[in-house]
Amino acid sequence: MNPKIRAFCQRLGIAHPIIQAPMGGGGSTPALVAAVSNAGGLGSLACAYLTPQQTAEAIAEVRRRTQKPFGVNLFAGGYEKAGDQGPVPPAMLALMARHHSALGLPPPEPPPPQSDPVPAQMEAVLAARVPVFSFTFGMPAPALLARFKADGTYVMGTATTVEEGRRLVAAGVDAIVAQGSEAGAHRGTFAAPFERAMVGIVALVPALVDAVGELPVIASGGIMDGRGIVAAEALGAVAVAMGTAFLVSDEAGVPDAYKAALTKAPEDRTALTRAFSGRPARGVVNAFMDEVERTAADAIAPFPLQNALTRPMRNAAAKAGDAERLSLWAGQGLRLARRMKAAELVRVLVNESEETRRALSS
Repeated sequence: MNPKIRAFCQRLGIAHPIIQAPMGGGGSTPALVAAVSNAGGLGSLACAYLTPQQTAEAIAEVRRRTQKPFGVNLFAGGYEKAGDQGPVPPAMLALMARHHSALGLPPPEPPPPQSDPVPAQMEAVLAARVPVFSFTFGMPAPALLARFKADGTYVMGTATTVEEGRRLVAAGVDAIVAQGSEAGAHRGTFAAPFERAMVGIVALVPALVDAVGELPVIASGGIMDGRGIVAAEALGAVAVAMGTAFLVSDEAGVPDAYKAALTKAPEDRTALTRAFSGRPARGVVNAFMDEVERTAADAIAPFPLQNALTRPMRNAAAKAGDAERLSLWAGQGLRLARRMKAAELVRVLVNESEETRRALSS
């Protein structure tokens, strides 16, 4: 094992440089997090959509399932001020009404302005004194990061450009997650318009490695098997963060219709959209995404208002097994997704990585 990779794994107390990426909206269940950590990787619990009490309960459930290190993830920005969110455009309400009707739901109600939940969520995570804390959509205040580090928590921030990486270094993070343009779900961009931050990991990872010195860089985006892990190592990454690969695992908390859609879709079937949440995110193109992008892109409400508006539809679609109205977040490597238990996937990834290294050295 590369000395930098070994040092990273030893610091976190994990056996393998494999991180299960946090997946909000129910994907990263305590069962999934614990299964990955028990298998020698680092499970990550996404708490951005949980209340402080739910966050504390979810962390406690992870601890009941594993004695191994794990991570907790929150958003650190991206919320429009309640007074700036504005009303939902009538065109979006009309479009949503048609989808509500198809699901047997009453007409949509414009949600009230959404307050920023992050300060209270941060306090809940600090109180839990978790081993690893990661964040995206910006940066917590330096004083807040200092509190995490004073508790011995390892802190990781998300960067989609070198400039964002440099800002994270200045803020005092312990490691940087390099989110390539291939990655599924929400873009973590915070220092520039997201359209200018669509950099693939082959370009982003080595550029960040060169820019941040000895700070560990973790590659994220499109990595699905041992070949991708070894490629990330060759680029200078000390570990990989994998979301889509674990999203179809048995323990992931998304509907079966979602998992089935991911295993059937080819790599050219994903796109970036604001349709579901108001913030750019990569997912499988379906009927709702296509209709919004074609007919009502200018009527999308800002994050998190659009997210609140589409939640009843998404919840009903999940119960109905209707993949055409779900936010099917996924990265560009989805063709390589394999349905199995999370621990088995970790074992497969480790074996594939070893086989790839042997093949390259022969």
